[in-house]
Amino acid sequence: MKKYFITGLLIWIPLVITMMVMAWIVGTLDQVLLLVPVRYRPDTVLGFHVPGLGVVLALTIVLLTGLVGANVLGQKIVEGWESLLSRIPVVKSVYYSVKQVSDTLFSSTGQAFRKALLVQYPREGAWTIAFLTGKPGGAPARHLEGEYVSVYVPTTPNPTSGFFLMLPRKDVIELEMSVDDALKYIISMGVVVPGSKEHQRLIIESSASR
Repeated sequence: MKKYFITGLLIWIPLVITMMVMAWIVGTLDQVLLLVPVRYRPDTVLGFHVPGLGVVLALTIVLLTGLVGANVLGQKIVEGWESLLSRIPVVKSVYYSVKQVSDTLFSSTGQAFRKALLVQYPREGAWTIAFLTGKPGGAPARHLEGEYVSVYVPTTPNPTSGFFLMLPRKDVIELEMSVDDALKYIISMGVVVPGSKEHQRLIIESSASR
């Protein structure tokens, strides 16, 4: 009974958590419908709630914004909008900080989070996976002798928090591993070995037999 119960948990837990996350995402994006006048909302027109329409509307808004922003007129509008925000003291700091990070992360020509690395942390002899985020610049770079790289060391099992380090390039090892596989390895605390289906099967069988 214990074996079957644990096997059932291994099947249901990932499925339930995935459903909960997706429900939260859909529910959050459905709030976009609040921007639509009450008389034109699907709930009013159809007489019942249709989950997921907010997701479609949000994706459509993002796509249309991208289409407009990609042409000359759209770029002028964005420049005017940013010029307006730059005159608001607190908003200016928050907006441009977030914009700089997002431009770095999502730029097709940027190197942020494009490579998985192996680094020694938190002490020599202890190794962990990190991500290349670029090179040190500004005042910090002037105090560093030699070639350094900026890396992000995520925590486990929550990779959204972590540590920013500047390390000598000679002290980091580039891994032949995609960023997605490296994240899976980190989130699973080393249990899920990238590319090893057999290893995953042995883990499930071992857990179920305990």
